[in-house]
Amino acid sequence: MDLCSLIERNAAFAPAKPAIMFGSETLTYAAFNARIEKAARALKAELGVGRGDRVAILSLNRPDYLVLLYACARLGAILVPLNWRLATAEQLFILSDATAKVLVLERAFAGILPALETSLPDTTAVGLDFLPDRGPSFDALLAEARGDGRNPHTDLTCPLLIVYTSGTTGRPKGAVLRQDALLWNGVMSQHMHALTADDHVLTVLPFFHVGGLNIQSTPALHHGATVTVHARFTPDTTLAAFERDRPTLTVLVPATIQAVTDHPAWATTDLSSLKAISTGSSIVPQALMDRFIARGVPVLQVYGSTETCPIAVYTRLGGDLSRTGSTGLPGLCCEAIVVDDNGNELPPVTPGEIAVRGPNVFYEYWGNETATREALHDGWYRTGDIGLRDDDGYFWVHDRKGNMIISGGENIYPAEVERVLLEHPDVAECGVIGRPDPRWDEVPVAYVIRRAGGRAGEDELRAHVQAHLARFKVPRDIVFVDDLPRTALGKVQHFMLKLRDAATHGDAA
Repeated sequence: MDLCSLIERNAAFAPAKPAIMFGSETLTYAAFNARIEKAARALKAELGVGRGDRVAILSLNRPDYLVLLYACARLGAILVPLNWRLATAEQLFILSDATAKVLVLERAFAGILPALETSLPDTTAVGLDFLPDRGPSFDALLAEARGDGRNPHTDLTCPLLIVYTSGTTGRPKGAVLRQDALLWNGVMSQHMHALTADDHVLTVLPFFHVGGLNIQSTPALHHGATVTVHARFTPDTTLAAFERDRPTLTVLVPATIQAVTDHPAWATTDLSSLKAISTGSSIVPQALMDRFIARGVPVLQVYGSTETCPIAVYTRLGGDLSRTGSTGLPGLCCEAIVVDDNGNELPPVTPGEIAVRGPNVFYEYWGNETATREALHDGWYRTGDIGLRDDDGYFWVHDRKGNMIISGGENIYPAEVERVLLEHPDVAECGVIGRPDPRWDEVPVAYVIRRAGGRAGEDELRAHVQAHLARFKVPRDIVFVDDLPRTALGKVQHFMLKLRDAATHGDAA
């Protein structure tokens, strides 16, 4: 059995049931399963994709994103979702690090192809909605599909996803999730949402995030429910879908909650079909959740990370939602504790690092044994997040991973931005922090010490960063200073820098 077996079973039980709705297109479970089978045959026979080979995808949300996921499961291959908001240089690093055999992409992102041909000539490009100059189209591949579409020794223990997260050392790391991680994550989603085949999930968050892919979307498909997929989030289309498509569940991060609830149509939009929304990715302001609660829609919180697939701790539909600020209890199929610096479990109401253990936890960081050893201890994943649990076991998250910035639901590691800034000849030293922002939760801000004689201004440094990193990682403000707060070993004290910034600019949140 592999993860695709769940789709096959649902196709047998309810072949005519809508599995995926996308614009005017509807894929029944029978049609979805048939397309997965064709895709698996095509990948194997036409492109030589074997067990363990990596297939990358660079695309907005679309049904074929999910087709590729389950086709990889059939083959024992590994899907590598690429964040389309990243700069080309970042995407090329991931493709190279994962040694992707195939890149499946939309026409909108074809700008990567010249660099791909130069840097990674052995990676075959496949166009989802176009015919690349060098490579086939996806539909043409499926039309030629032959063979059985399976590889030997494929089961739930096979790696299925490599999801890259921003790295604290300035380079992203690929968290490897096995098929069974998605299976158990789906069981916990069912428990969290009281999910059944009668549910209808609206997915507006990107599939390149485990939140968009795995909090509700894949669990819904595993349980025979219907998923309506939007190519990307906009408040207009989301509100319109609440009325037109009548979903029962959706996931929104704080930035998308704010965008939806600030929209002029919010007050008059019919939300009566929603039995709950789920939110997470950062510490969620209660005031934002209250906007849905005031309209009679329960708000469920989920805590986790890429490394936990992501469901680890959550509040449950029908459970205790009265503990303001709590992200809930450890999930049905995993454990969560709070530990000290030595890994010893701490008593209730004592702050420490949150650790998670269970079948949903990632297997390793791709090709990075050192990082894997640092993160996994006797099966426990050390999250780096600081929190506590009360006497009843409910968790509160107090701080985020190290110095990580979360802006509009996107993770930004200061070390990555600092690395690029330091490549500029006029920058001697720098520190990057998050500044509270009423729209994006946080935005990156850089404090920079120029080299002697350096004259680069804010615009030049921002342009330099944008040439190497995604736009959302570009510092919103660059402050030139003569010194930076440091530890005794000379490391920049980011928490002191945040205090200095707050004293100067105030709390904009």
